[in-house]
Amino acid sequence: MKYMNATKVLPEKLLAEIQKYVQGETLYIPKPENKYLKWGASSGGRRQLDRRNTAIRHSFSEGSSIQQLAEEYYLSTESIKKIVYTHKT
Repeated sequence: MKYMNATKVLPEKLLAEIQKYVQGETLYIPKPENKYLKWGASSGGRRQLDRRNTAIRHSFSEGSSIQQLAEEYYLSTESIKKIVYTHKT
């Protein structure tokens, strides 16, 4: 989150109206809901996890055990179970 000086970005009349309610405080103005991105969408983290999980499911279907996959991917056996037993389309 980046802080900006309201006097530099808001019209004078709007700033005067806001000052009736808030003065000298930090005010958070959220993005409109349609501007939010899902987790990992901009960094590529979601794609990386999807590829990793696909590889885990493939290895499991080829005969790797839950324990082997947990050690190979540095995850708990419970995390591996969630990945391989969740049906992702």
